[in-house]
Amino acid sequence: MGSTYGKIFNISTFGESHGKAIGVVIDGCPAGVDFDEAFIQSELDKRKPGQSRITTQRKEGDSFQVLSGVFEGKTTGTPLALVIFNEDQRSKDYSHIADKYRPSHADYTYDVKYGIRDYRGGGRSSARETAARVAAGAVAKLVLQNIGVEIKAYVKQVGRLKLEKDYAALNLDLRFENAVRCPDPEMAQKMFDYIDDIRKQGDSIGGVISCVATGVPAGWGEPAFDKLHAEMGKAMLSINAVKGFEYGSGFDGTALLGSEHNDPFTLEEGKVKTKSNHAGGILGGISSGEDIYFNVAFKPTATIMRDQESVNSSGESVVVSGKGRHDPCVLPRAVPIVEAMTALVLVDFYLRSRADKL
Repeated sequence: MGSTYGKIFNISTFGESHGKAIGVVIDGCPAGVDFDEAFIQSELDKRKPGQSRITTQRKEGDSFQVLSGVFEGKTTGTPLALVIFNEDQRSKDYSHIADKYRPSHADYTYDVKYGIRDYRGGGRSSARETAARVAAGAVAKLVLQNIGVEIKAYVKQVGRLKLEKDYAALNLDLRFENAVRCPDPEMAQKMFDYIDDIRKQGDSIGGVISCVATGVPAGWGEPAFDKLHAEMGKAMLSINAVKGFEYGSGFDGTALLGSEHNDPFTLEEGKVKTKSNHAGGILGGISSGEDIYFNVAFKPTATIMRDQESVNSSGESVVVSGKGRHDPCVLPRAVPIVEAMTALVLVDFYLRSRADKL
């Protein structure tokens, strides 16, 4: 329950933070897609831990193995299984919280729901699971690249440090040129120094990731409950530490008049376009052909290197002490996760749109 996503391009992830391995089974991937292992590995490398001093120092290569679904370099159309073996588990780092509930973690809710919890790094609730999503999202990107769809996410805000430039004014290809994943070099350095200072204080900080998908044709999406933006919101809110999602003009759009917010239609080279894009590329839950753009809000990392008041499973008051290896800010490693989940949503609607025409 709860580990499967997608109607046609369907994924199921498995594994725990300190288990033997994590992985994903993809069902519904079209046959004949060139399976670019180097590209998939490069996507995983963007998410893996230990990349700088502002990320967790857990050392995982995140190298994947293909168990099924690929033959002679192409997908076969049968279930595609990918596995990533864990290499640097330190379960002893979590023995001190075996019966304690860490503030703002899922320890308590997992215990209530299941009557048992894997306290080693949060088990299934750990963001370690998202590596499997990134692997699946990389496969989805391979499908989407064939039809000209590109997805680019970047760090827009860390704490109160905010990049005010519109995405169209940025060179998004620079986003992976620094440890923060911000395409503006000057702001990236400010963000890095701020996160590093927070780390030294034993604390954490949150922020906002922006994402834009270009090349999405008009017509993807479903009416009523399967609206494109509703599925995108669900996908983003399924990512660890996400607290909010807005697309297009988002909450800022509530301050505009209808005459200011409406996007007038026009014809360009025989194609219907809009003069502005407050709608964020989606009308009535269906893609309009304009850029799809949105923001995703992330809370500060729950684990901090400070003592915190809590209770244990026996209902006794305890102190939870920070220990282990953790990200002082999840944003840099969350950028490829946002891109992956975007790709999984879009590839599913792409395949649905093909089915509509059969």
